[in-house]
Amino acid sequence: MVARVVIAAPGSGHGKTTVAAGLMAALRARGLDVSGHKVGPDFIDPSYHALATGRPPRNLDPFLQSEDLLVPLLLHGAGELAVIEGVMGLFDGALGTEGFASTAHVARLLDAPVVLVVDASAASRSVAATVLGFAKYDPRLELAGVILNKLGSQRHEDEIRAALVPTGIPVLGALRRSEDIHAPSRHLGLVPAAERATDSQRLLPKLAEWIGRGVDLDAVVRVARRAPRLSGTPWSPAASWDGPRKVVAAAAGQAFTFRYTETVELLAAHGIDVVDLDPLRDKTLPDECAGLYFGGGFPEVHVEELSANLPLREEIASAVHSGMPVVAECAGLLYLCRELDGQPMVGALDAEAHMTKRGSLGYRKAVAPSAHLLGEAGSRVTGHEFHRTEVRPRQGKTPAWEWDGQGEGFATATLHASYLHVHWAGHPGPARRFAAAVHAHE
Repeated sequence: MVARVVIAAPGSGHGKTTVAAGLMAALRARGLDVSGHKVGPDFIDPSYHALATGRPPRNLDPFLQSEDLLVPLLLHGAGELAVIEGVMGLFDGALGTEGFASTAHVARLLDAPVVLVVDASAASRSVAATVLGFAKYDPRLELAGVILNKLGSQRHEDEIRAALVPTGIPVLGALRRSEDIHAPSRHLGLVPAAERATDSQRLLPKLAEWIGRGVDLDAVVRVARRAPRLSGTPWSPAASWDGPRKVVAAAAGQAFTFRYTETVELLAAHGIDVVDLDPLRDKTLPDECAGLYFGGGFPEVHVEELSANLPLREEIASAVHSGMPVVAECAGLLYLCRELDGQPMVGALDAEAHMTKRGSLGYRKAVAPSAHLLGEAGSRVTGHEFHRTEVRPRQGKTPAWEWDGQGEGFATATLHASYLHVHWAGHPGPARRFAAAVHAHE
């Protein structure tokens, strides 16, 4: 039995991540085995979930993983109580789909009660109208309570509580404004926890205390435990591997913080030992390295340090040119280029990358235009891109994927570099192909 609750909001900026991570930390401090889950493709918010719970971060996304996989993935990654943080507003999903992959969609698939976090800093009685509208909009959902955030005073709180009484929606928490409870942001959202590890560790006890003072934790647990039993089998990456194992170096550290947990689990199930590689600090690849995986992150923030690590850049370039299998997503794509914002990078790709003023964000349905490391010609995946950079190839190339009639990325039989993030639990074929190529590499 997995107790579970979805933490949602009317829109972005109401404090979902702060409240969700605080709930995880506060409930864990009470001795509960709490797991954190994020609706949607985001990598950053789950980094705070991992700190708060001590468990690997997990994402739940019907577009990336399919509707049928959500319950199995939850059962695979959940503790005794799963706190599921929503995305954007409760009913906001992929554009043009009537809310597909929204928080509400995921809550329905998981049959999970919803607690609405509302920023009350600029309203009083109107908060009740907002909450009532969200409660009535979709009768298939159970809006089990509300947590009022950024309250200014006791009178402010009392006014909103009184207005909420006729709605029948209970107030599960009332949180005052606090300048001590803050996670810094930049061009793509919050700064990942790994980039401010010391500050994040110091913040957690404050966050747990703040939530413990302002939220009725017993009531939240009761809401989570009344969720009905889920029928289904936990997701499994594959049968256990009984052959020789190979080593894949996976970019980590402050510049490369984006990696889905299931990616490592799938590779491990296929005989691959994933070893972290910090391109900011490490000077050489790990012993017996037979493959490279560069996930997402913010290399543009650390570009000078990455460029200064010449020994590692040269060794990676040599490995790629010798045919070592390599997968690079978004940040990894930038790192493999010749330059990023004028600073020398690995140079394995004949291209230059630079920051732009406009970002690219959205779900994508992609097809492989030709056979490459991760797929046969015509193979299809769903993915997402989220970046504010541009890559300019110096000459013609074979694209990794095509969508909307345009080719994107770089691909060969041993290399796959693209802006597209693909969740391999939803598309295990690329994981199998990559692992097979690593095992075949000498």
